[in-house]
Amino acid sequence: MDSKPVIQVNNLVKKFGDNVILNGINQTVHRGEVVCVIGPSGAGKSTFLRCLNMLETPTSGEIYFQDQDVTKMNDKQLQQMRANMGMVFQDFNLFSNMSVIDNVTLALRKVKKVDPDKAKKTGLRLLDQVGLAEKADAYPANLSGGQQQRVAIARALAMNPQVMLFDEPTSALDPEMVGDVLDIMKKLADSGMTMVVVTHEMGFAKNVANTIWFMDDGNIQEAASPKDFFSHPKSDRAKDFLQKILNA
Repeated sequence: MDSKPVIQVNNLVKKFGDNVILNGINQTVHRGEVVCVIGPSGAGKSTFLRCLNMLETPTSGEIYFQDQDVTKMNDKQLQQMRANMGMVFQDFNLFSNMSVIDNVTLALRKVKKVDPDKAKKTGLRLLDQVGLAEKADAYPANLSGGQQQRVAIARALAMNPQVMLFDEPTSALDPEMVGDVLDIMKKLADSGMTMVVVTHEMGFAKNVANTIWFMDDGNIQEAASPKDFFSHPKSDRAKDFLQKILNA
């Protein structure tokens, strides 16, 4: 893991009207690090993740990605930044009127202006990586939820990002589909990909993350190694959360 931060968050605040969702977050993510963000519903986890690549505009604060403040970027700079910070959503966000291979290669062709034949070759390699090469010509409606999510991961990887953001990527899946998606994510982590993962999958967080961020009331209440967090949570709120979720 590189000692130089790839993402640095300084005093991040996000409000919707008078409702404070994020309340002065300060954190760093290092190259090669896998951070799992866990906590109760309504803690601000997804909003925090969406602020990192400016899908939500922070009310105040700074977010540095590779030494550039993304909150000050223009539209063209944001597009380039998002290509380097891939995002996988809980509801897949695939285009239903496009084949799997076209979904995976769309940004390569439109944003990076890659030759269609070369883009297709890249797309097929990535589909093979997520175990779906044989589904290249299928449409999303003909895939299971787990397969759609693996296509979404391949689509994000097509841009060759420096960081991958995952927003509860298994929450919309049937239980038997979850393992396939988590296996792909574990392989990505093992390959050295920098990842920030909002998740309720405690087994994944415990076994794959380098760092756990426990989030509640719009802030990171604890940041610790999985071993320390799951064995010795410091705050009463984290202890209560773990007791409820691990005994559910």
